[in-house]
Amino acid sequence: MDKQLLIFDFDGTLIDSVPDLADATNAMLTTLGKQPYPIDTIRNWVGNGSRMLVERALVGKIEVLEEELTQEETDHAEQVFFDAYKNLSGSKTVAYPDVDSGLKKLQAAGFKLALVTNKPIRFVPKILQSFGWQDLFSEVLGGDSLPVKKPDPAPLLHVCEALGLTPVQAVMIGDSRNDILAGQNANMDTLGLSYGYNYGQDIRELNPTAAFDSFAALVEYILKD
Repeated sequence: MDKQLLIFDFDGTLIDSVPDLADATNAMLTTLGKQPYPIDTIRNWVGNGSRMLVERALVGKIEVLEEELTQEETDHAEQVFFDAYKNLSGSKTVAYPDVDSGLKKLQAAGFKLALVTNKPIRFVPKILQSFGWQDLFSEVLGGDSLPVKKPDPAPLLHVCEALGLTPVQAVMIGDSRNDILAGQNANMDTLGLSYGYNYGQDIRELNPTAAFDSFAALVEYILKD
């Protein structure tokens, strides 16, 4: 691969943050007098940013219809969710196997690394710090860093531009349809990981350039090429 830039998704790709997100979601629901949900249900709601997670939790399903919630209702619930998530220690968020060593191998091999997540940017630095990854990424964008987020290609194109590279020199790596579609919309190669959060759909159905069942296999593929 004649690539110089590896753009990673965060939740479901590098870290499993669902236990903390589920706790915050259920704390929000309890505060609002609603029934909490099992972690496996909430796992399928993660990946489109916090607002969509909140909306899905309020209606109890993945598809949220326009007239089901008022903006006021969602705004209030999202603030309750943010307060709950901020107060969690993050102790339940873990890196997937081989991610820490894999990222360091890729950086040592000369690749530039970037992070583009749909998670609100305010929560990202603390998590990066907790894993000692704060210096690994040349660019870090959250879901609210720009007016649009994945699957829109704008965040990926913004990172390329900031680092003086073209989309052809970059690869988007992620676990969900938002990542693969964002990469395809930006005309860059995409690498999919099957173990994350993709609403029950096999990542291979989205036709990434290649797909892997482990981070170690992904790293081996990139370094081999």
